[in-house]
This record gives sequence, structure tokens and C-alpha cells, in this order.
Amino acid sequence: MTLSATPSASTADLGLARRWLMESGEVPSGLVEESLSRSWERSRHAGLSPVDGLVEPPLCGDGELRQALSAEHDFLAQARPVMDFVFGQMRDSGSLVVLSDARGLLLHSLGDADFLSRAELVSLRPGALWHEADRGTNAIGTALAERRAIVIHGAEHYLERNSFLTCSAAPVFGPAGQLRGVLDISGDQRSRHPHTFALVRSAARMIEDRLFHARHTHERIVRLHTLVEGLGGVGEGLLALSEDGWVVGANTLAQQWLQLESAGIGACTLEQLTGARLALWPPGKVMRLARTDRPSLYARLDVRHTVSASAAVTPSTASPVPTSPASPDARQADAAPGPNGPELDPRVQEALSRARRVQLQGIAVLVQGESGSGKEVLARSLHDEGPRAHRPFVAVNCAALPEGLIEAELFGYVGGAFTGARREGSPGRIRDADGGTLFLDEIGDMPLSLQARLLRVLQDRAVVPVGGSKPVPVDFQLVSATHRQLKDAIAASQFREDLYWRLNGLTVTLPPLRERQDFHAVVHQMLTRIAHDMGLPRAPELHPGLRQALAAHRWPGNLRQLHGVLRTACALLEPDAHSLDWRHLPEDVADALREPVRPVAKAWDPAHGAIDANADTRIPEANLRRLSGQAIRQVVADTGGNMSEAARRLGISRNTLYRRLKDMGSGAEP
Repeated sequence: MTLSATPSASTADLGLARRWLMESGEVPSGLVEESLSRSWERSRHAGLSPVDGLVEPPLCGDGELRQALSAEHDFLAQARPVMDFVFGQMRDSGSLVVLSDARGLLLHSLGDADFLSRAELVSLRPGALWHEADRGTNAIGTALAERRAIVIHGAEHYLERNSFLTCSAAPVFGPAGQLRGVLDISGDQRSRHPHTFALVRSAARMIEDRLFHARHTHERIVRLHTLVEGLGGVGEGLLALSEDGWVVGANTLAQQWLQLESAGIGACTLEQLTGARLALWPPGKVMRLARTDRPSLYARLDVRHTVSASAAVTPSTASPVPTSPASPDARQADAAPGPNGPELDPRVQEALSRARRVQLQGIAVLVQGESGSGKEVLARSLHDEGPRAHRPFVAVNCAALPEGLIEAELFGYVGGAFTGARREGSPGRIRDADGGTLFLDEIGDMPLSLQARLLRVLQDRAVVPVGGSKPVPVDFQLVSATHRQLKDAIAASQFREDLYWRLNGLTVTLPPLRERQDFHAVVHQMLTRIAHDMGLPRAPELHPGLRQALAAHRWPGNLRQLHGVLRTACALLEPDAHSLDWRHLPEDVADALREPVRPVAKAWDPAHGAIDANADTRIPEANLRRLSGQAIRQVVADTGGNMSEAARRLGISRNTLYRRLKDMGSGAEP
């Protein structure tokens, strides 16, 4: 194991050390580097045999992998572009670029086809667990254990089956100092290249900076560098400040240069850390921070443009848009229509504000609303803005788990507790959330038989795993969500009343999209984020007629459905086009938007859930016909009367277009 490109221990020394370990159970001193010796010892204590090739190390199921990908959506969104770049530099070199989460679970990989088949033999692929306790000494697991960048080459791997690999890995830390995961580059040990280690460390720093900018889109940013010319470029330190000067985020370089421990993030001010007073520091001015025992640092304060809180209620597949003060296009992308940015719907703003206040006191929050209305994203927003932001956010969909598995999934199990159980057991999702936030989605669909166990956990703050007898203490902030009315479920004996009062420290309700007053602002935010995710130069605009039709639609799938429609439309956008119109919609969506809106059987009411719709919740049919007619006239005018082009943009045939124009001219439509 090395921290540079210098040679590892000789093959002979490694072989001798391995034989000594197998015969005596100890690693001889002096033959291998100390950190490698520590890792081998940890692997031995985990019960692993270096030569046992018969036992298949653990793989997670498809459902667990999907949950992990969902839980790490922001991490993946920032890491994937960097991984694409790295793989582009190493293509055809027989290499694999891998990303794991903080548990050692592989989330994403890119690799050359000739090496992928060999990597499959040792399960070096998404869904595999590469923690030291599962795979012994390896770059990913050992980087997690040591919390530093490392190289594991050839026979340094604890398991002989992995000795054909050479792997360079670097941990990735979030802006609050939390360990997010590991970036790894693996290849055949015969083709080891000394520059790989530097590349993986640089790429990990790039991901960290992207995470920093995505997290701190509205705070003041202090840029640091040992050279004044380095400010605003690659390899700079970054601090995020609250309005009153508290340090709320820092990248790895800033922590190193300022000797700032992770625990200090959120617990010190800029003045305490650097001596600089925020109130006396004009934005854009470069200051020199003199240090007695180290070279001076140059610093510049940048005030970022505020991003609306409506970002907290867009679909969870989207990720925040990183901006840079040096990029006018980026600033424009985050600026919303109007002088003060997009206005958040007052009901959503009130829900966020109330939930934030009670969460600071550790009070459980229950979020109600229709499917797709943004309940999970509100929960993520509460976590990211709260005091537990540096700890895990664990989301569990109680409706998606099979009843036979939900007990083991939530509460964990001891080794051998049931047929098919891992020999080392599993901590369970509740213990995974220790120190962070546990989000129980669709809590109303939890089986009644398990509600008593969950109630006991909430009362005792301890979990007893399946097959075990000893309680394990846990500490988490609880946020639950449901589209059901739990009081009705209680009356029907489908939900425990005592559990309801544990979940309902505060209930907040998110309105459905059709009732929100910030529809255009939400669309703007979604398009901005989608454009960023797809690598578009800027967010596309909406044709006025299409915008009106979108606003008039009822959106039964709420934000989730709207996001899917806009994402598909952006994917169909021509390379040089910057405006979305009817031709970019799927046919079924275009047809649904043009259809008159008929009365619906149910509507959402915060107090009673599903109730009979009344006239106030309907959009008159004539209004939609008027909007449709306006859209057709606008497209015909935009195309200069070219009926073929107008029909193509509208996604209808020319005959249909002529018929609609004739009807409009005869007064059939307003």
C-alpha cells in the first residue's frame, strides 16, 4: 500500500508476510508497510481467509441497489460527469473507473470491455460490497477505513483472488466534512501506471468541489489559494458562509490550509478561523491572510445569487445547479423570472418554515400530500439544511418492500437469522440512519404487524435486530410521509393510534401541482436543472402556447409527472434549438394537453384527503379551447404561414391543422 507512485513491497516480502500471517495469525513487522499491515489485521479479524475462493462475498439485491442509487442521487449527479471525463482520458487502457458509497457499495462504473469481463469474475461491478469486512484489503474498502487516498497493488490485496488487480482510490468528502464515498481506478496489475494515483486524487477533488457548489448555491463563498492567480481556478480552497459569517461548508483543501476539522464546520465563524471580518470585506476584493507558521493565503469573497427555495420541491431525480460567479450564463440560469427570483407557493413556504423550526428541536415531522407532490424532496431539504446534514439520509419506501423482507430491511438481522441471511448479518436501514435522518415514505402502508416494533424503536431509541436479543442504541431525526389519511386508517383498525402520535409531532401538507401558485417558477427551476444534467448550454424556453397548456393541465402525477414530461422534451430538443414547443412532447402527452379538462371524481384537500371535486377545482372547457386556439395561431404566425412546418411543430397532420383553423374561423372555438 502506497501514498505515492513509489514501488510497493517486493513480491518476495509480500509472499513471506502472507505465509507468516496464515501460519501464525500475525503480520510480521518490517516486511510490509504499516498501514498495509493494519489492513491485513482488520481483514483477518473480520474472519476472512486469504485463500478461500469458495465463499462468494456479498452482493446486494436489485431492490437494495435501487434504494442506494436513490439515496445517493445528488452524489451520483455530481460524480458521473467527472467519471466520464476520467474514463475518456483512460479509454482503451484496460481500466475501470468505479464509484462507491460510504459503505463500500459500488454504485456506478465505466470500463473497457476487455477488462470488464475479468472484473466481473471478482464482482467488481455495481451492487457489490467492497468494504474491508467483505473483501479484505482492497483500494475502495481500505480507503474508507483509512480515510485517505491509497494504492493497493497486486499481492497487497488480502484475498488472493484479487491479486491480479492494481487499484488506486481516493475518498470523496462532502462540504460538511462527511465521507460520501470512494472513487477508484482499477486495472490489471501488469499494466500499472504511476500517474493513475494522481489522476484519481484530482478527480475526487473535482467531485468534492461539484458537491460543494451544488450544496451551497446561495451562501457567500470565500475562495482561497496560495497564489493570487489561483483564485477562481482549479485547486482552490472553498468556504461557504452564512449571512452572519458562520462557516457552513468547506472543501478538503480549505480544511487542510486552515487546519479546520470536520467538527468545526458549522461551529466557528470566519473571523474566528481567519481573523477576517465579513462585515468589512467587500465582495470581489482579494485579501491576504497572513499566517505565522505557514505561507500566506490569498482570499476573495464572492456573493452568489440566491436560488429560490422552490428547489426543495422539485423531483428528487434532479440535482442542484452549481454556479460560478465567473459565468454570466450560470448566473442567468439560476435567476428566475422577475426581479427577485421565483416566488415559492405560500403554502409550500409555510410547510418548509414550520418543519425546519420543529426539526431543530428533534420533533418528528409527518408530510402529507398526493403522490409525486415532492414529499421526499422536502424531507431531503430538511436534512440538508439541518444540523444533521453531514450524517446519512436514509429513505425507506414502506410500500415498495415485500412484507416478508421489510422486518429484516428495517431492523437488521444477525448472521444466520434465516435462510439466505448473510453470515455477517445486516445493520438494517434504521441503524444506517444513526446520527442522520430516517425518512419513512408511505408509512401508511407499513404492515400492522411491524408497526408495534417501529413504535418500540421510537420509544426506546434502540433496535433489536431479527434473530438477536441485545438492543442497539440509535439516534436519528424522523420524517414520515403518506398520501393516505392516517386518521381514517386508525378508524379502520389499519394503523396504530399510538404510533400515529409518535410520527405526528408536526403535520405539514404539500398541495398538488394543479393548486400551486408557483407553477411557472417550478417549470423554470426544473428546466434549469434538466439542462444542467443533460449538458445543455442553457435552459430552453417554452413556447407561449405550450406554457399556457402546461399550466392548465391537471397533472395527476404532480411534480414527478411534470419533470418526466419536461425531461423527455429536452431530450428531443434539436442540438442548436433553444425553445420547446409541441413537437418536442410525446404524442400521448400532447393529446392530453389539448383535450378539454373534464370534471374529475376526486380532488385533494389538506384536511380530508380525497374529497368530491367541485366547480372551483375545474377548468372550464371553453378556457382550454381558447388556449389551444391561441397556441395554433401563434405557431402558424411563427412559421410565416407554412402549414407543413406548423403542423410538424404542433405534432398533428396538416389535415387536422386545416380542420382546426376552419373550426376556429367559423366560431366553433373562441
